[in-house]
Amino acid sequence: MPSRIPTRRSPVPGAPSGAVNESRRHWLRAAAGMGAAGLGLALVPEVRVFAQQVQEFIEGPPVPDVKPEQLSPHVWMVYAKEGFPTQENQGLMASVIFVVTQKGVVVLDSGASLQIGQMAIRMIKTVTPKPVIAVFNSHYHGDHWLGNHAFAEAYGKDLPIHALAYTREQIAGHEGNTWRSLMERWTNQATLGTKVVAPNQTVAHGQVFDYGDVQIRLHHYGRAHTPSDLCFEIVQDKLTYVGDIAMENRIANIDDGSYPGTFKYYDALKKAAGDQLWLPGHGRGSKDLLDTYGTFMKGIWEPSVQAVRDGIPLDGAKALVLKDPRVASRAKAMAGFDSNIGKYTSLAYLEAEKEAF
Repeated sequence: MPSRIPTRRSPVPGAPSGAVNESRRHWLRAAAGMGAAGLGLALVPEVRVFAQQVQEFIEGPPVPDVKPEQLSPHVWMVYAKEGFPTQENQGLMASVIFVVTQKGVVVLDSGASLQIGQMAIRMIKTVTPKPVIAVFNSHYHGDHWLGNHAFAEAYGKDLPIHALAYTREQIAGHEGNTWRSLMERWTNQATLGTKVVAPNQTVAHGQVFDYGDVQIRLHHYGRAHTPSDLCFEIVQDKLTYVGDIAMENRIANIDDGSYPGTFKYYDALKKAAGDQLWLPGHGRGSKDLLDTYGTFMKGIWEPSVQAVRDGIPLDGAKALVLKDPRVASRAKAMAGFDSNIGKYTSLAYLEAEKEAF
């Protein structure tokens, strides 16, 4: 259970709210203390129903406000410090971006929970009284879309939530519930109460959305961080939100992605959009973000390719990667480096083996 007592979302019909809330907390404590016996009890249909009601009516604590920062004439960011989801940060480790347009507010990635989405809505209202009229999800990793719940709850279930077809399918399928459960576990249930709200609109590469004084152009150039990474060019502001295809100072999850695919994506995106402020989902943006992060990624990829060509085993490939100046120069300061460099070298090595054959 969370270290702080969760808040109650709404009472069970016909029951005193305080008594119901205390009863649920008592039941949760008792079930947690029964171990295997508690698991057996949970198989009783009445108890399963009660447990489901607890999930539906109890939610984790509010996320403290993070003052939004203006990045360009139309674009604002609720900044999340780089890192990984913990009880302390309540899952706030991916920024929420919003664009204030003539027609209303457009949100680019909604955060990792109901609570983060609710905080983002509070922050949007400090900037403009305009309603949120659309949400876009850059990819299917839950730290970027679990906040959809808050926006659908605040602005109606018909609020357009846009994503590429594959992202939409993954969120609506197994990935959706997996990410919801993982985020609860990683944050010690601080995100409890978050529901999976999948995108309801399918978009495609090259589409341009016209919001009056602002146009948003969509970019997708194949597998990079995932098979379905979507980037958003705010045309008038010369700013492109790139999601997780690049990060400022955090080693990125590339379990679902591709090293050469990432480099091809960068080349195509730079050619199509031109000079931009490249804004990542983790960290702060810069005009050289794709180059600096691409250099780091090549420091993993190219030694791995060479190791495969030379018949050097994986352990030897890791040694080559760690010695590469493009990697070594960032090892001390990059978030998650020590715990992830071995894994991502292994992924590079396996992909290099496939490329070789």
